[in-house]
Amino acid sequence: MAAKKKQNNNHSRNLIAKLNPKAVASEQYRTIRTNIQFSAVDHQIKTILVTSSGAGEGKSTTAANLAIVFAQQGKKTLLIDADMRKPTVHYTFNVMNAKGLTNVLTRQAELEDVRHETDVKNLHVMSSGPIPPNPSELLGSHGMNAFLEYAKEHYDMIVFDTPPVLAVTDAQILANQCDGSILVVRSRVADKERAMKAKELLTSAKARILGAVLNDKKMEGGDEYYYYYGN
Repeated sequence: MAAKKKQNNNHSRNLIAKLNPKAVASEQYRTIRTNIQFSAVDHQIKTILVTSSGAGEGKSTTAANLAIVFAQQGKKTLLIDADMRKPTVHYTFNVMNAKGLTNVLTRQAELEDVRHETDVKNLHVMSSGPIPPNPSELLGSHGMNAFLEYAKEHYDMIVFDTPPVLAVTDAQILANQCDGSILVVRSRVADKERAMKAKELLTSAKARILGAVLNDKKMEGGDEYYYYYGN
């Protein structure tokens, strides 16, 4: 029990946009939010997919903080854990994972049954639910299409946390259904070749890539980290 509580606390500390809105990293998340909105001049963006080339690059942290800054702007926001292989959203926000996205896609529950309120105004989260044997098939199902249309009627912004692109096909399948995708690249972890391969896979899936987030990069003259968004 103590170990589980410690794990929850470790995940929660990643929510910098909520815990310290004046931090440098929090400001960079707001910059990412602004850039996403600028990119939506001719194309409304309501559904965003966040992924990375490999594990440990910070995609889940980025997805969670992006959802927070959209909610802080007054947008009704839903963060969905679409990583149905190694889910973390329920740890980050300390919610139950008995039911979630899996149950909705298999028509065992409705959105209202599985979403969780958070202590961030305007933000709901949906955990993955039980880990299924066929995550890719569920994400590409008619049930996913129907769920997306329903969710877009009830939320201003929907953010998906997905598995790494190079590991499984889940992100590619879902990217085709989202208005935009963001690739998280961690400094000193991801190499250029892997990042470019991830971009190519998303492009081949007809994803609309909004840009990349450079994560965990030391700033000159200090120990702060910054997050960078660019095309």
